[in-house]
Amino acid sequence: MIGNALILALREIRNNLMRAALTTLGIIIGVGAVIALVTLGNGATASVTDSIYSIGNNLLFLVPGTPGNGGVMVPAPAFQLADAEILRREVVNLSHVVPITQTSASVILGNKSHLTTVTGATSEYFQTRNWKIVSGRAFNVSEDRSGKSVCVIGETIRKEVFGAQDPVGQRIRLNKITCEVVGLLETKGFNTFGQDQDDYVLMPIRTVQRRLTGNNDASAIMLAVQNEAGIAKAKDEIFTIMRARRHLAANQVNNFDIRDQREFAKVLSTITGVLTLFLAAIAAVSLLVGGIGIMNVMLVSVTERTREIGIRLAIGARERDVLLQFLIEAVVLSALGGVMGIALGLAGAFAATAALKLPFIVSPSIVVIAVLFSATVGVAFGFFPARRAARLDPIEALRHE
Repeated sequence: MIGNALILALREIRNNLMRAALTTLGIIIGVGAVIALVTLGNGATASVTDSIYSIGNNLLFLVPGTPGNGGVMVPAPAFQLADAEILRREVVNLSHVVPITQTSASVILGNKSHLTTVTGATSEYFQTRNWKIVSGRAFNVSEDRSGKSVCVIGETIRKEVFGAQDPVGQRIRLNKITCEVVGLLETKGFNTFGQDQDDYVLMPIRTVQRRLTGNNDASAIMLAVQNEAGIAKAKDEIFTIMRARRHLAANQVNNFDIRDQREFAKVLSTITGVLTLFLAAIAAVSLLVGGIGIMNVMLVSVTERTREIGIRLAIGARERDVLLQFLIEAVVLSALGGVMGIALGLAGAFAATAALKLPFIVSPSIVVIAVLFSATVGVAFGFFPARRAARLDPIEALRHE
């Protein structure tokens, strides 16, 4: 019975191909939009998470600042190199402690100039951030402690200033100081936030403090915990030590904060996930519009086929047979729209993720849900026309012209 009804439904769709195509358009757009947006959202979430974890899984960032209104950090005194040394000695679960300072400077070579960010750090920075050298070397502990004027540059600096030349061993100017390039960093490209990770100059922190910033401040301290299980304990110890170092009374709020990479990744993943679901829900509205379109077309079809229905009922067809035929026709229409929508959505998502350089991650569950939802739309919006057809009076139907 169902097989015959399916054959009749496919025959009717084939006989009215243009109308069927227009009827399923809303379903195609709705399913396609949902699939595309969820796939893009998955890619964006994965990209954001990878960008954060690429810095390091067990990293903590100690930053100065007092929490203000709306969560905005109010500026507070910077850290000193002594703070980093004390944390290194007293927090037992740390593998690396790296004080950092940053400033901007113009990289000058001959008549070429490029404004960039200069990061001052200790030699542990490369290992802590997993930044590899592709040419030359990193600056060493001796150069770090003596404040020698050496630097490691990113690929963007090489392209903008050196062109095809090998930068290693050459001397450049950073504002008014001269610096020897000892290494070239591995290319990292842009991160999810649109930041060029190759537009950097890395120098020993003491060199930056003495010759560029003119002070002994560290704008942050990066701390690598030996294992994830020890992060909570390490944070407690850091808070205790730094409150004492900054002479904070028991009733005073912290004028510094510890930022955990894991928590940051979770927050961003939640935000992108909620945004994806919100956009997908908006796109799903077109599925309802498509359902209404199916209902209207099926009502027209019932009117056009009133005499056919009357003949079927007159020769012994039951009401449920007619109901099933029209219901299956509606479900087939919506299911075809769903399948085409999935294909369109995946194609669109593939093109968009390729253009945005995001990973293409298809969620099988959302594909299954899209098919089931489109079929449900067919049942829900096809039931009224099908019931109307099944309840036609055979005599009145046969009189219909």
